[in-house]
Amino acid sequence: MKDMPMTDMEQSYHYGVIRRAIELIDDGGQNMSLEELSDAMGMSPSHFQRLFSKWAGVSPKKFQQYLTLGHAKALLEDRFTTLETAQSVGLSGTGRLHDLFLKWEAMSPGDYARGGAALQIFWAWCESPFGPALIMATDKGICGIAFAAETGADAAMADMLSRWPEAEFIEDPTRIHPLAASAFGGPETLSQTPIFVMGSALQIKVWEALVSIPEGSVCTYSDIAETIGRPKAVRAVASAIGRNPISWLIPCHRALRKTGGLGGYHWGLPVKRAMLAYESARAEI
Repeated sequence: MKDMPMTDMEQSYHYGVIRRAIELIDDGGQNMSLEELSDAMGMSPSHFQRLFSKWAGVSPKKFQQYLTLGHAKALLEDRFTTLETAQSVGLSGTGRLHDLFLKWEAMSPGDYARGGAALQIFWAWCESPFGPALIMATDKGICGIAFAAETGADAAMADMLSRWPEAEFIEDPTRIHPLAASAFGGPETLSQTPIFVMGSALQIKVWEALVSIPEGSVCTYSDIAETIGRPKAVRAVASAIGRNPISWLIPCHRALRKTGGLGGYHWGLPVKRAMLAYESARAEI
């Protein structure tokens, strides 16, 4: 009998298990056995392996390898895809993202400068593969995604509200939940997810470059700076990456330091590591 797809609630629960496992691995448990990890989770080895593998698609041992610094370096060596190549085959443009990836519409600079005045933004909390997610959207598409597993719900909400201080915010789970299902449903639904991005001209260029990085691949901050024609603006590029309003849909988690180090992540490094490992696992299934 074929396994039934996981519900959002199940995915979020499984991420909670993985989050605790990541904390153990970060604290020096890279070589922990299945028995040691499952005991720390308060589960039997078979139950832990089953839950873990259902979320990640690979065994806990394989996932441990994906979470290491060595894996990040290996991604840079083996799966690095230059942005120039991606753009040369039409995966993004300077004004509008290619329809093959996302339905994109950018807010005008004037509207952005006015802080979202006269704009209605609908929001709701949703379960995601990476824990609780706060999703915000206009009539045109998703404009904000925050992950609260590390920051907490209050901080995530305050962060999102501060981005568009003049907008009207309306809680509307009925409108938001279908968008969440599309955003986290896999490559097929992801490509049909409408987004409405609000940012400065530099930020929009950086975010377009991020979308050119295929799933399972990574890029460096300096390569992004080079691609957008600002080779000396690595810090500004890193700042724009950190201000990405729709993490996951615009994959800022795929940007690494030249050394293979993860760099920062606005919603917490454990979430970034889990996203990279999750995508690497999916790429091998």
